[in-house]
Amino acid sequence: MTTTPAELPVPIVSARGIRKAFGPVEVLHGVDFDVRPGEVHVLAGENGAGKSTLIKILSGVYGDFSGELRVGGRPRRFGRPADAARAGIATIHQELSLVPSMTVADNLFLGRETTGRFGRVDFARQTAEAARILADAGLECSPRQLAGDLPISSQQMLEIARALARDASLVILDEPTSALSDRETETLFARILALRAQGRGIVYITHRMEEIYRLADRITVLRDGRLVGTATPDRLPPAELVRWMVGRELGRAEARRDVRASGPPALEVTALRVAHASVPGRLVVEDVSFAVARGEILGLAGLQGSGTSETLHAIFGALGRRASGRARLDGERFPMRGARDSIARGVVLLTNDRKALGLAPELSVIDSVSLASLARFSGAGGWVRRAEERAAVAGLTAAFRLNAPSLDAPVGALSGGNQQKTYLARCLLAKPRVLLLDEPTRGIDVGAKADIYELMRAWVAEGIAIVLITSEMDELLALSDRILVLHRGRPAAELARDAASKDAVLAAAMGHTATGTAGGRP
Repeated sequence: MTTTPAELPVPIVSARGIRKAFGPVEVLHGVDFDVRPGEVHVLAGENGAGKSTLIKILSGVYGDFSGELRVGGRPRRFGRPADAARAGIATIHQELSLVPSMTVADNLFLGRETTGRFGRVDFARQTAEAARILADAGLECSPRQLAGDLPISSQQMLEIARALARDASLVILDEPTSALSDRETETLFARILALRAQGRGIVYITHRMEEIYRLADRITVLRDGRLVGTATPDRLPPAELVRWMVGRELGRAEARRDVRASGPPALEVTALRVAHASVPGRLVVEDVSFAVARGEILGLAGLQGSGTSETLHAIFGALGRRASGRARLDGERFPMRGARDSIARGVVLLTNDRKALGLAPELSVIDSVSLASLARFSGAGGWVRRAEERAAVAGLTAAFRLNAPSLDAPVGALSGGNQQKTYLARCLLAKPRVLLLDEPTRGIDVGAKADIYELMRAWVAEGIAIVLITSEMDELLALSDRILVLHRGRPAAELARDAASKDAVLAAAMGHTATGTAGGRP
């Protein structure tokens, strides 16, 4: 029996003809979107398609839009996020909004504090309730711990737990798994399915195809601020979904089987160690050694907490006295003593926490891209040769297919994928010999990923050596010439390209390998 439109339940949220402009530029062009009780509605599209703008309208961040917004069948227009929260809409944005200097419990109850007599906050009750929320979310931390001391993945789960703890009829999740481990992702999916069974509505934004087809009841696609269409997963196979999103066929992260790096190593690292930031005597990286040649991509793999990111930060010189060991760059001693020295010598790091460690969202595109290369464009008096700087940045961002209103636009106003391209352009403008890439495609759409894959192939063809961390196994296997796997901070296996597989990498990452290496150069 077919359900007619009149028999469908009243949507929790319904948006009709939504238009939104920033100055003279319209970014949403008459978009229709609704979420029904008890469904997961995936909102898909490339970065810059208008997804974040639409959910900011739904969650009260933007109130100056045209069109009709209904909540529970009633017309609504939110003036601020608190109004949307009171209306039963909980939003988890891609960028974290925790207060690092506050405890986990205080963050969970921020804006909805539990009070006792005389209006005083009942900290004991909040702490007990916070412990229950953390247990439900699978978070192994103390309610009294400072949120800023948690790793990025735990901060992400805390943000999710805070939103899900509210009695919301609609939960909006924007790239919620971008920093989560597999176990944390499974915990989140279980919570989402439980919310759906309770009749809640879920708006889910992700660039991971497997998540879309695992969770979605319906899929709505935006492109360039316009509605492409809405369909159920069985009527929208992955190839068609990609065409809806990007309007073109895409290249894939194909294995580079025609590339065989040779010659002396560009970077050699020997007996690298990194001390724990707060636990005396504990090492997070222990006796890690490897070499990577020019024109080669070395994959660095491991589970959450395995020390992969710390390895790259140590090489770059960002961890100071916590790091020890030896390194050589093109045969010469490389002291790993600081970011400025590393960049000057041609070793550049792209971090996995762009917002906190490198994005500089208030800077213009041109200033952000040239930030690490100002000496190149400065004369004896320190004055920047602006015309030369602009020409260099313009040429590089064009190669990256950067979608920005102008080079003078603030980076923070760009979509996530274009922010990522801006940061990568900064790395390339520094003319690196070695690129240390920590999750270069995290949280970006399939089109931007295809662009970055193409760029990486061009970089290694030019002789740049790359050390790559990525949590996407298919990406790791396709792009890497060799893979070094860490387990609890120590080398577990080194896999040659022909010997690498998902099972082999995962087994080594979990410490299940029987041999020290499985191929490749020592």
